[in-house]
Amino acid sequence: MLLVEDQQLIRRGLTMLLSTAGGIEIVAQASGGETALAALTDEEVDVVLTDARMPGMDGVELTAQCATRYPGLPVLVLTTFDDDALVQSALAAGASGFLLKDTSVEGLTAALHAVIDGGMVIDPRVAKAAMRTKDSRDEPLAILTRGERIVAELVARGLTNTEIAETLVLAEGTVKNHVSALLRKLDARDRTALALTLYKAIGD
Repeated sequence: MLLVEDQQLIRRGLTMLLSTAGGIEIVAQASGGETALAALTDEEVDVVLTDARMPGMDGVELTAQCATRYPGLPVLVLTTFDDDALVQSALAAGASGFLLKDTSVEGLTAALHAVIDGGMVIDPRVAKAAMRTKDSRDEPLAILTRGERIVAELVARGLTNTEIAETLVLAEGTVKNHVSALLRKLDARDRTALALTLYKAIGD
């Protein structure tokens, strides 16, 4: 796990608590979004636990960057703020979960395991805000992460994986992962059907 928290005391506390919980190994730590991305290039992790509010690149932007650069890597956002806009932004960026910092160690550990296994965890206290993230004007695309949405727009325009990779300056394998996710999430039988679905949904 990669732990991202700008306050050193909180980072130490979380490290100590999670080390006693069992089943979760913190292999890297970072004090902000920029250092977290640097750590991800050096360490192989199966989940990111990040604070939402941090100087510089915050947890929401880090989540969006992870969704684009490391599709499939779950990001669990942790914060003291019960803020509807923050919840919506984090989930729209591709977060796999959102918890408040007063969540018990047992609850946090269970949430980490759940998102690693492909699930989504939303603190019940912010669930109403999460439910409002769907946009009825954009229903077919409401389940996509921001990274998937960016790739979707290029697929809708008929670009190949190679062209998308060059346009977004991504590895072609990363683009293929995004396209596979789009095919699965939108239940499209092939690339042509996917492009047609996306063209209709995006409208341009």
